[in-house]
This record gives sequence, C-alpha cells and structure tokens, in this order.
Amino acid sequence: MTNSDLIHDETAGIERLLEIMRRLRDPDGGCPWDIEQNFASIAPYTIEEAYEVADAIEREAWDELQGELGDLLFQSVFHAQMAEEAGHFSFQDVIVTMSNKMVSRHPHVFGAESREKSAEQQVADWEAIKATERAAKSETGTLDGVAVGLPALLRAYKLQKRAARVGFDWPSTTDVLEKIAEESAELVEARETLTQTEVEEEFGDLMFVMANLGRHLGVEPESALRAANAKFTKRFQGVEKKLSTLGKTPSDSDLTEMDTLWDQVKIEERINPKTP
Repeated sequence: MTNSDLIHDETAGIERLLEIMRRLRDPDGGCPWDIEQNFASIAPYTIEEAYEVADAIEREAWDELQGELGDLLFQSVFHAQMAEEAGHFSFQDVIVTMSNKMVSRHPHVFGAESREKSAEQQVADWEAIKATERAAKSETGTLDGVAVGLPALLRAYKLQKRAARVGFDWPSTTDVLEKIAEESAELVEARETLTQTEVEEEFGDLMFVMANLGRHLGVEPESALRAANAKFTKRFQGVEKKLSTLGKTPSDSDLTEMDTLWDQVKIEERINPKTP
C-alpha cells in the first residue's frame, strides 16, 4: 500500500492518522500552518481540546464525544510527530511508555498482587507507586511533579492534596472555615486600604483556601465550579427566554425584573428538573 492509499483507507486505523500528520508536517508539500507550529504554539489547542471532551461528557452529548476524542487524539499525534522530527521520541514510544506505566501501576491486575482490597487501599498503592516513579525522576520534593500548566483551581487542589499527605493540613473542616472567614475579612480590608495588586493577592489567598475546603468536603473544586458555570448559564438563558416572550432583551430590562425572572426559573427547575 502506498502512502497515498493509506491516507484514503478508512480501515487503516491509527497508522492512517499518523501518515496524515506526517504529510501535514512535510516541508515539501505539507500545510504551511502545520509546518510552522511548535510544542508551545500547539499546547493551548491541546488544553482546549481536553476541555471540549469534558464539556461533551458534562452535557452528555454522546454524539459529539466521538469527534472531541478524535480532536484530542490528534493533539497527541501532533506533539509526537514534532518530537520525532526533533529526535526526541516517536508516537510508538508514547504507546510503549503509557502501556508500561499502566502495567506497573496495576500489579493487582497484571501482576501477582491480589485484587481483594478496598478502593482506598488501591488509591494508597497507586500513590506509593507514583511516589517511586517521581523519585526515579529525581522529583524528591513533596510538590514536585504537580504540573504548572494545570488550571489554577485544579493545581491548588492538587498542591494541597500533596501537602496533606505529609501532614501539612488543617485537622478539621471547622479550621478551614475559620481560615476562610479570616481571609474574607482581609479581603474586605484590602479593598478599602490596599493597592489593586494587593487586593488580587488577598483574593488569591481566599480562592486557595476555598479549594482546600472543597478537598475537606470531598469536592473537586474545578468540577464543582464547572457545574456552577453550567447552572448559571442554563438559568440566565432561561431569563433571556422569558424576556424574549415579553419582547425584551436583558439590555431592555433591569436587575429587579431579571432577578424576579431568575427566581421563576429556579422554581421551574425544582418542579421539572429535567428541563433542558
């Protein structure tokens, strides 16, 4: 099969996608835009595609998920092609590394360890294996390996989770709530007396402690905020729909009217929670 035949063979699987990517990056006849890209320029698209996968799942848009997963897979192929061109590694190397990692991290499935253990014990074992992997990469600090490029709220959660493993944590949720009250008071004071930079710092401190509260409550803050965003979007769209029946837009309305309609939308949600 020629390379051209491979590109047009819908049954060829991952090899077809790899060849398409190679051709896109080919200096002789490839796509100018693809050829110009590098790891840094593509990274934002990779993050965006991951969020679009999460969005499709959150909306239970299963008809869209296939395409979104394909977009995310293409990002891996894109990075691997650039890495191979630079002599770093190939896509096959990525597959081998990932496969080895999964086998190593699941000795109760692929090794001699018993599967008869609790989910909590499996999590503890998983973390112990990852700690060994980090040590092998000279990541000896407690916070080493928590990716800087993560969304800030998610990274705060992961940093605090790591610190808690070595005992650096408030003993109870009550202590966290007291810290939130303290940080809130400092923010009010900052608003009145400090510079905008200092206000931003105090706000960041409050957000950081809120992430810790989520951890103490067993809530992943990034997921919780995504859900809150979705809820706000749905309710505000409900307000816009009600205004539309009155021949109005939000710009034609005022806060009192929109707040009344907001309450109506919330009541309708409770009566019929499955309303799209």
